[in-house]
Amino acid sequence: MSRLDSSRTSQDAVVIGGGFYGAAIAVYLAKQRGLKRILLIEREPALLMRASYNNQARVHNGYHYPRSFTTAYRSRVNLPKFVRDWPLAVKQNFTKLYAIARRNSKVTAKQFERFCREIGADIQPADPVLRGLFEPRLIEDVYLVKEYAFNTTQLAQWAERELKESGVQVHYDTRVTSISKGVQAPLQVVAKKKDGSQESIPCRYVFNCTYSGLNQFKGDFPGVSTGLKQEITEMALMQMPPSLNGLGITVMDGPFFSMMPFPARELHTLSHVRYTPHLHWNDLPEIDPYEKLRCYERDTRVDRMVRDVGRYIPEVLKAKHIDSLFEVKTVLMKNEGDDGRPILFEKHAELPGCYSVLGGKIDNIYDVLETLEAEIITGIDAQEKSIFGAVNV
Repeated sequence: MSRLDSSRTSQDAVVIGGGFYGAAIAVYLAKQRGLKRILLIEREPALLMRASYNNQARVHNGYHYPRSFTTAYRSRVNLPKFVRDWPLAVKQNFTKLYAIARRNSKVTAKQFERFCREIGADIQPADPVLRGLFEPRLIEDVYLVKEYAFNTTQLAQWAERELKESGVQVHYDTRVTSISKGVQAPLQVVAKKKDGSQESIPCRYVFNCTYSGLNQFKGDFPGVSTGLKQEITEMALMQMPPSLNGLGITVMDGPFFSMMPFPARELHTLSHVRYTPHLHWNDLPEIDPYEKLRCYERDTRVDRMVRDVGRYIPEVLKAKHIDSLFEVKTVLMKNEGDDGRPILFEKHAELPGCYSVLGGKIDNIYDVLETLEAEIITGIDAQEKSIFGAVNV
């Protein structure tokens, strides 16, 4: 068995997954917790290429979750932090509207107004010109709100720069296949490169930030205890007509579709509650979500999206379909009914030092880091120093 090139035999922490969460946690461990030997392992050839990129690029401000107060409120708290910490990646120069459907909506306009007051979210009636974009027979009311989009390309550049400055090693095109109890260190991961070469890496901590791949490990890894649902989703990338180009629009909460600026491509995403999900299944270790996505035919449903959205906003019928982003979306089964998006932060008792982390939204990163603050995390050097000091005493 050949080995991957690695200058150190043991790591303080191995972070599995180079999406936004994995990168942010690795930077946090280095800068805030003082770990010196951190290895981030990513199966793609670059950072933030999967779920961090293939989504609606929305920085939530709570409006999206009228049936989950906790998720909405956390978004309200986290949005200003995200804008403060990643200003270059946040697009604010567009008008964002939320509209309430007259029929089949799970909230009325009055309920939506009350909900926004309760979470402290800015909301005001849209002016007549903006209201004129909507079919009044189908829309009860339209509101001007504050909500932003993020540029994943900018976030990836931040992650690459910060990881390098923090001294975090990064292995690309590499997949972790197992997590087990170790001999040289508390934990051991086996990493496999595309060419088939493998390496066993002893470490003190493992942070499993693989999103849809949370349960795809052999060895002693027990899997997460919370039930997960996997979906293959299609996010349509559209070139909007001039009348809609400077807008982001969400219609809720039943028909539920949304169009948002997608800064990384200078286009708009279009998603629809009925047509964006193509296929779903309950997560199981023996079903590899990424392999299932790779084999999926990816026939677009954009015509059906546009046709239905066009009933509410006729100008959408003039939009041009440029591309579609297909990805696996992972949600907690317990939140299917209320659309809540809490973080999953699980400590594996069978593998002390091993954590699994899943966030439903990009702003959840603050909830993850806040939770990590309560954990006792020390590097190998610090542990050795502590033991040596105790012996001398």
